[in-house]
Parts: sequence; structure tokens; C-alpha cells
Amino acid sequence: MLKQSEFNIGTLGHVDHGKTTLTSAITHQWTDTHSESVKRSMTIKLGYADATISRCDAKDGTITYTTADACPDGSKPVPVRKISLLDSPGHETLMATAIARSSIIDAAMFVISAAEPCPMPQTREHLMIINALDITNVVVVQTKIDIIGMEKAKAHYAQIRQFLKGSKIENAPIVPVMANKNVNIDAVLEEIIKLKMPERDTKSDPIMYVARSFDVNRPGSAIKDLNGGVIGGSIIRGKLKIGDEIEIRPGLNTAKDKSKREAYEPIFTKVESLSAGQDHLDEAVAGGLIAIGTDVDPAFTKADGLVGQVLGLAGKLPEPIQSAELHYVSLNRSDIPKAAFRDGEPVLLGVGTGTVVGYVKRARKDRVQVDFKHTVCIDRAAKISLLRNFAQRWRLSGFCTLR
Repeated sequence: MLKQSEFNIGTLGHVDHGKTTLTSAITHQWTDTHSESVKRSMTIKLGYADATISRCDAKDGTITYTTADACPDGSKPVPVRKISLLDSPGHETLMATAIARSSIIDAAMFVISAAEPCPMPQTREHLMIINALDITNVVVVQTKIDIIGMEKAKAHYAQIRQFLKGSKIENAPIVPVMANKNVNIDAVLEEIIKLKMPERDTKSDPIMYVARSFDVNRPGSAIKDLNGGVIGGSIIRGKLKIGDEIEIRPGLNTAKDKSKREAYEPIFTKVESLSAGQDHLDEAVAGGLIAIGTDVDPAFTKADGLVGQVLGLAGKLPEPIQSAELHYVSLNRSDIPKAAFRDGEPVLLGVGTGTVVGYVKRARKDRVQVDFKHTVCIDRAAKISLLRNFAQRWRLSGFCTLR
């Protein structure tokens, strides 16, 4: 039985193009459960769910794929691959969340609605992310084809193919679906099975980006019955096992006067449990999303309190920093001004699975010195997205790496 997901697949696409509905059709879980998301009928925070793709062999030799417990003919399917799906927001004002989460995905489902012309603004920006981060494991999913009819859907399909020309995914498969009716979802699963598996580094010291954190205790629970905080995320390299002594950085802000400079202390704890969905693990490796049970006070992990932090073995993580010199690569977008950085200019940075405001201290050529508003812990191999504010709108302008 497959217990841990083999890799992470993120959803990309414009707001209201059907990313959450597609995720639900594949995983049978509605990931948009955050209260503000429900109230506003749009994804605000990252949602994620696991699914096992299984193979069905019909008597006539036909092969299909499903995430259901039974094949169409009632026979038992054979598990082939377990995946984790990360459902992210598409709205322009929430682009930083989508960009930050790109650090933990191995592949993407690029969702484009047939009910609107292609490309829409965030469709165009998400393709920039795909190109800049060199994400080539992509399945393009054309949703809502039932709304416009066959002929218009074919014309829209041609629009998508034209839009992808010249990009790193110009030859990616495009799968038309009716996700709310579960039509052609099996074709999406077949394309996912064809995606190239990433090579994993399981020998290095583990690094995990924290994508979610929870308090799993029921309100009113007695103190003696409380469980420690749960941390969710994806191991980028290495592996973790139950009993490992771990550290979370930058940790907790211990400054008593919030108006003064932050003072962080790392959190030290132990891996008390490991799980992937409903399955319990003795060891977790780089790949899909996992949840780590700890003895951390749940007051610190509730409501995603530790999102954006980095987890690893005690004493093995990079030192937290409040300033860094970054190597900057511009996207050279035609739809935003080609303006030099200004001293003191605010920028928005996607670091790991978190976002942080920074202020440009100085810039020259491809180097930018940035002071961070909050302390961050950055893995030297990480790619950092940078958004600039033009006409009161945050726009993705380039990517950075630590110098």
C-alpha cells in the first residue's frame, strides 16, 4: 500500500477558473475550508489534500485511472501513485501566496476556464511563474467546457495552445474537463501518471518548509488531555523519522516591546508522530505533504502561526537573518515599468512558503540589498520571488537568490 505521496502538484490559474473544484474532483475533498475563504467564496489560504491514483484494467483491454475505491466495472483498482495537491489562490492580490508555495511543488495543473478569453491577467502571470521557476511538469486543464458548448470550447482550446507558444510548456497536454460532473477527470489522472518523477536527495540533512500549522485540540479540552501543535509541510531534501530532535527557525519573537527590533528564539522539539493524510508513518522522505506531531504549545501553531518557517534537525538550519544581498533576475515584463529600484522602496518577497515585506537599502546592476521587516530563515538553494508596487498594485517583477 502506498502511504506517502510521491510528489506535490500545485494548481495555478486565474481566480474562479475552477482550481478548487478540480482538486475536489480528484481528491474527493473540498480544500477551501478556511472561514474567510468560505465567506468570500474564494481561496485565501493554501488548501491541500492527498489522493491515490489507481489503475483499472477492463476485460476489453482498456486501461483507465481513478481515485475512487472501485473501478467502473466494480473491480478493485490497483494503486499506482500517491500525490499531494496544493490548491492556491488565483486572485491578483493573493499572488504572493501562490508564488511562495511554488517552492514546494514538483508539478502543476494549470487551470484555464473556457468561460473566459485566454489569457486572463493571472493566467498570464502564472505562466511567468512557470517559466521563471522552470516548472516543466505541467498538465493544462481546460475547465467549464459545459458552459459554452463544443464549438466554442474548440476555439478556446486553440486560444490556449496559441497562448502557450514559445513558453517552456508549449507542448504540455491540454485536457478539457467538466470537473463538477467528474467528466474527463480520468484523462487528467492519466496525464499526471505520465509526469516525470523528480530525483530526491535523501542523504542530506532534512529541510522542510512549513506550509500550515494547527491546533488539533477541541475547545474546552482539559490541559492534561491537550495534544501538542501539528506542523504541515513538505520535506525538500533529506528525511525525518519519529524521535528526531528538530528545530524550527526563525522561531518565536521574544521581544516584549513589539515596537522595538524583533528578537527570535528557535523552537526545539521532537518528532512525536508523522502522517500523510490518514496514514501514519515511521519515516518521511522528500516528496509529498506530511504532518508532524510535536510537543510545541498549540497556542503557537494554531491558525497557521508557524507558516513560512523552516524545520530541520536541531543545529543544522541556516542562521535567521534580517538583511541580505540578493542576486536579482528581472522578468522584463512589457506590462510594468522598467524602473530602477529606489532606496527605501518596499518590496514583497516570497521566501520558502512565506511572504515578507522588505525595503531596498541599495541596488546596483543585478544586486539588491534588502532589509526584511521580519526575521527570515532562508535555505541558500531557494529561489525568492520579488514583487514591486506599481500604481498601488503588487506585480511580480523578478526572482532572487542569496549571494
